[in-house]
Amino acid sequence: MKPLTAREAGLMSCHVCGQLARHEGHTHTRCPRCHAPLHQRKPASVSATWALLIASAILFIPANTLPMMTTSSLFGTQSDTIMSGVVFLWNSGSWPLALVVFFASIVVPLLKILALAWLNWSVQRRSRRAVMQRTRLYRIVEFVGRWSMLDIYVITLLVALVNFRGLATIEAGPAAVAFGAVVVLTMFAAMSFDPRLIWDPLADADKT
Repeated sequence: MKPLTAREAGLMSCHVCGQLARHEGHTHTRCPRCHAPLHQRKPASVSATWALLIASAILFIPANTLPMMTTSSLFGTQSDTIMSGVVFLWNSGSWPLALVVFFASIVVPLLKILALAWLNWSVQRRSRRAVMQRTRLYRIVEFVGRWSMLDIYVITLLVALVNFRGLATIEAGPAAVAFGAVVVLTMFAAMSFDPRLIWDPLADADKT
């Protein structure tokens, strides 16, 4: 016997309090417990996800080309991008830290943007291929999102450590703002994407 989905049973879960309510066919259904609006799927999920992904992709360019931090000392002033910092760490022998910064600051945000773009595109096309794999990919994207701010944390620690010792002055550059915006926008994009849309084409195909 084919399992019955909540949508087929006319049930909806409140995204605020978790209350399970029955959809009565009204356009504006509200939760019987907290009176929050109920939706079978997130409203405008695909368009909102595209808007956030495009904005994050645009900001990803200055995040990697503009200076991430500026160091001022008796020897002069030096500005470093994310990649130049990775090269410096690698050449100085700190290759484990260089790999961590490279993957956390460049590879992970880029792969997250590409993965969400592919998921959103496949949902828009109502693809019925590899639904389980796409669901797992979404879970991975959601899980790794919390580690995307590692580069900002490293800069914060360096600023506090160096300024405390009075060795030099480190200031966050414009790339730090752009990078932080990329992280926040991709997090919002993952939140606005509705993974239930991945399974809807299969459920609709079973009805025919």
